[in-house]
Amino acid sequence: MLHFGTDGVRGVAIDELTPELARDLARATAHVLQPSAVVIGRDTRESGPALEKAIIDGCAAEGVPVYLLGVAPTPAVAFASERNGWVGIAITASHNPWSDNGIKVFASGGVKLDDAEQIEIERVWHALTAEPAPVALGTVHDASHIVAEYATHRFNVIGGSLAGLSVVLDCAHGAMSSVAAEVFHVTGASVEVINASPNGRNINEQCGATSPQALAQRVIAARADLGIAFDGDGDRLMAVTATGRVIDGDYLMAIAALDLSLRGLLRNKGVAVTVMSNLGFHHAMRNHDVDVVVTPVGDRNVLVALDEYDFVLGGEQSGHIVHRAHATTGDGLLAALVLCEYLVRSKESLDEAATIMETYPQVLINVRTENRVHDPVADIASHIVAAENELGDEGRILVRASGTEPLVRVMVEAANESLAHNTAEALALALIAVHGGNIEGKH
Repeated sequence: MLHFGTDGVRGVAIDELTPELARDLARATAHVLQPSAVVIGRDTRESGPALEKAIIDGCAAEGVPVYLLGVAPTPAVAFASERNGWVGIAITASHNPWSDNGIKVFASGGVKLDDAEQIEIERVWHALTAEPAPVALGTVHDASHIVAEYATHRFNVIGGSLAGLSVVLDCAHGAMSSVAAEVFHVTGASVEVINASPNGRNINEQCGATSPQALAQRVIAARADLGIAFDGDGDRLMAVTATGRVIDGDYLMAIAALDLSLRGLLRNKGVAVTVMSNLGFHHAMRNHDVDVVVTPVGDRNVLVALDEYDFVLGGEQSGHIVHRAHATTGDGLLAALVLCEYLVRSKESLDEAATIMETYPQVLINVRTENRVHDPVADIASHIVAAENELGDEGRILVRASGTEPLVRVMVEAANESLAHNTAEALALALIAVHGGNIEGKH
């Protein structure tokens, strides 16, 4: 049986995430959240239409009307949910290969489910799998026009022209393939679009936010000012400078935070990021008197912190950027437009803007243990304290157990790669001494 992860449910399409499971998840969602309607969007995977039909059937069984966006970025689903008070369902496996698919659920108002809602939906969902599904005729409405409304709203956020800026967009053969190009053309920027011909099986294939190398080569060849790479469902991005340097979410948040702060728009002078954000980001924020709240991994946790502290900016190193004053979730298109508007207004290149921070060398070692580890930090506490004392302010350690398998991730940042690697390996060996196992990739 599948379970909710950090961002919805995912599995091998049709084999693990079957139409029957998708139908029952839709029924459980309707049963728990009691929506007035459900809006559905999907990315470009070939399994999308089959899962979409199953979700429609599940909503119909509960008497809930459905509004279909068709192929649409996940943030467009959240936008429709926010504007209309509907529950939103995005059919996507984000940056995963085409053979996977998944389901993300937004509560009414376009916000991610809280823990209690997620637990209750999963409980009802698993109970439903033993029941025969009722047959009911639901109403289905074409809501594809909302995607254009979403695009217009995002363009209006920047409220100006990007004329004179040359941009290469890598759409990952995903849900941004038509939307992003249309919006950027309206801005007046000079736009070249690559990887925007989805065939159901090429989503994220050596392209997009997880593979920006080809984009970097194209930016250099085209002598463009920058490149933007989206992931399959468009809720995150990476950027590429004119010199081909890849700029991750930490840099994008740092640039946005400083700009908003200088203009008096960084509410409560703080940002929310996950434990994976680089130490260099934290130092940059400290240097500019910006508070940083740190959350567990997952943009859902970032969103909780944004609302708790009343911040307007947060996100993940992986490229989920949340501009909370304008959106309820991470949005690659919105973050790209905000970045480009800043570059035009400041007359800076992205290479120049990125000097706001320096990335500390980061080493990640996975320790495969003999059994599941529940509290690895406590298990090697003395080793961690000694390592932290040695690194001082020029280093950071993160040790965390996987929630799904007997794996512990040891991450160390330090002033140089050698120190980071030696520290991480020493901590990994300390874990193995307690729990057995081995370092993945090392025999």
